Amino acid sequence: MRCRHEGIRLRAGEGRALAAAALVALAVAGCGEGKARPNENRPPAPITITASVAPDRISVSPGRFGAGPVRLIVVNLTGAAQQVTLQSALEPGEGPGISRQTPPIDPQDTATLAADVQPGRYTVSVRGGAIERATLKVGAERPSAQNDLLQP
Repeated sequence: MRCRHEGIRLRAGEGRALAAAALVALAVAGCGEGKARPNENRPPAPITITASVAPDRISVSPGRFGAGPVRLIVVNLTGAAQQVTLQSALEPGEGPGISRQTPPIDPQDTATLAADVQPGRYTVSVRGGAIERATLKVGAERPSAQNDLLQP
């Protein structure tokens, strides 16, 4: 079956010239404005902090580290479900702080909480006052992960 195309017919030289003009137009459009863009460093690599909720207190390790992204892995060693809160311990007027909470953690189960912490003091606690809270001390920001290989 033959198809007939009616309309504009280009000579061989005109088709090449049209293709070359289209390539030049695309190249010029891709050049951008030429403004320099600052190369921002990556944030520090996330670190893993572990916590255990025992019947009498919460233990966290390490208790001191530098500012940046953290993953808090919590294990519940009590006989009841617990909901853990990571909260900045700010004095009045120091700014907005953070408060992150895990879902309820069943006995002998774990949960993970992610946060980007700034320098200062933080508490790790559960509801009620029966279990003693833990305190974290966060220092200056950790080095950038800019030159670390295999980062997400």
